[in-house]
Amino acid sequence: MFRRHPFSRHAVRLAIAVGSLAAAACGDTTISGPSLDVNLSRVAGFDRLKAALVQARQEANGGFNLDMWAAVVDRNGLVVAVVFIGATATDQWPGSRVIAAQKANTANAFSLPHLALSTANLYAATQPGGTLFGLQEANPTNDEVAYGGDAANYGTPRDFMVGKRIGGTNVFGGGLALYNEDGTLVGGLGVSGDASCADHNIAWKMRYNLQLDHVPAGVADGGKDDNIIYDFQNGVSASGFGHPECSAAATQIGKALPTTHPIGH
Repeated sequence: MFRRHPFSRHAVRLAIAVGSLAAAACGDTTISGPSLDVNLSRVAGFDRLKAALVQARQEANGGFNLDMWAAVVDRNGLVVAVVFIGATATDQWPGSRVIAAQKANTANAFSLPHLALSTANLYAATQPGGTLFGLQEANPTNDEVAYGGDAANYGTPRDFMVGKRIGGTNVFGGGLALYNEDGTLVGGLGVSGDASCADHNIAWKMRYNLQLDHVPAGVADGGKDDNIIYDFQNGVSASGFGHPECSAAATQIGKALPTTHPIGH
């Protein structure tokens, strides 16, 4: 006949401790980490980000004139805001919500205080045979963050991504690093919803509108900025940082951006 032995108080306490550790390992909200950049939230939060997108979208950008998504992350990769400009979240490509956030994360993750790289600048090097081939597979998107929460809140101040790390790497036009008036790198901006060249043009104008374009240097325009570079010939980028053309109009607008919307204004 088996005898039952009651748990000792020590065993109970040990079980509780182990359970707490397991919960901490699995629950994102119980792990301590950086908090959202309050200063960036003030200058590129929901309302200002949406206003900057609306203003940029009203200009000619060389694309299909589609409604757009935009997202901002801070220097720690935390999503500050996600916006769209259609009447509803499905008036622009639903898939572009996550792409915009990926572009913001990429521009932030691969820019430095002294050198800005746009997602457009990464295109050529990440193609087969390129010096950064495989980069597009790095830093995978956090799917739980990307698709969590109530879809009805996507693109609103209650978007599930806000305050969390989205991750992800995207290597075509539409992502730019953000530098404040002191020249400090404070995060990244991502735009998606049209052809990638138009996405870049809109992102550049948005950054200009937000006055977060005090770019210290880049690989474009003689090392001055992070503009899109159109220098593919026979499938090869002369600079190693080039991007394919989408349309003649987008190319013309893109090349003129440092003049029409100069950095560090």
